[in-house]
Amino acid sequence: MPHLPSWRAGAARSALEAFVARVTTGEDAVPAAERIAVFDNDGTLWTEKPMPAQLHYIVGRWAAAAAADPALADRQPYRAAVTGDLQWLGEAIDRHYAGDDSQVRVIIEAIVALTDGVDVEAYARSVGEFFATAHHPTLHRPFPQTTYAPMRELLTYLEHHGFTCYVVSGGDRDFMRPMTEQAYGIPPERVIGSALGLAYDPAAAQVRYGSSFAFLDDGPEKPVRIWSRTGRRPLLAVGNSNGDMPMLDFALGGQRPALAMLVHHDDDTRDDPAYDTGAQDALAAAAARGYTLISVRDDWATIFPHAGAAGAEGAE
Repeated sequence: MPHLPSWRAGAARSALEAFVARVTTGEDAVPAAERIAVFDNDGTLWTEKPMPAQLHYIVGRWAAAAAADPALADRQPYRAAVTGDLQWLGEAIDRHYAGDDSQVRVIIEAIVALTDGVDVEAYARSVGEFFATAHHPTLHRPFPQTTYAPMRELLTYLEHHGFTCYVVSGGDRDFMRPMTEQAYGIPPERVIGSALGLAYDPAAAQVRYGSSFAFLDDGPEKPVRIWSRTGRRPLLAVGNSNGDMPMLDFALGGQRPALAMLVHHDDDTRDDPAYDTGAQDALAAAAARGYTLISVRDDWATIFPHAGAAGAEGAE
């Protein structure tokens, strides 16, 4: 039977086990078809520092674009890609979580420029090649092996108890899809994320990306996209940032037993770096809103899978 070997005994593990027992047995049991669990991706299911994997992929493409057109290197985010200024990109994400999207809009415009007219299958192949070859810059392991072993165990544990798990991320839906089944056991149709505009090209029988950005799946957009995809309110929601608060509140706002959990990156030794940036509001409101905190330092006995075993339950 699946269990949680990377979780230490404590309040977080006890809350998980008690919640699963309550909604699968006894008078509060929920039919399996209605047991929906939703998980943020970056910083929740895998590491997001020094910046999310998607930005590593995009930075390489921006650098190539600037090499082909040197005039691009005079402006952001191409300048950051050419000079290796990861700080500017990291600050753009931090500002987004603080409510300032001025730099994120610049990033989105440059992402749209990269994909305009590209067919969706070609993009998926490009992303798949990235995941097959790229390594995390500080952990020095393939990106699929930077998943959090305790969270992968939790996904398996929930599925064993009849839950259907979804990834619900501010990251690009089509960037995540080529890796989620390998890393998490979650198929592409259960990935909810931000999306570029799409259009069908009848002459080529292809779906292609357009010149617009459809939506950013963060903050209040997350509950909307969960409902539009599943038609259900989740029983369990797990996140790690201010942008996850509406999703956590959505889970807790129903009539049935529910659990909302917030990963706190408080371990400087194994999860280097520890950080609260982008999660200050969620952490401050956790007790009042009923979020159960997951302390990386105190609740996770191990963090990452064994090298060479992406998504495996063993960890180092």
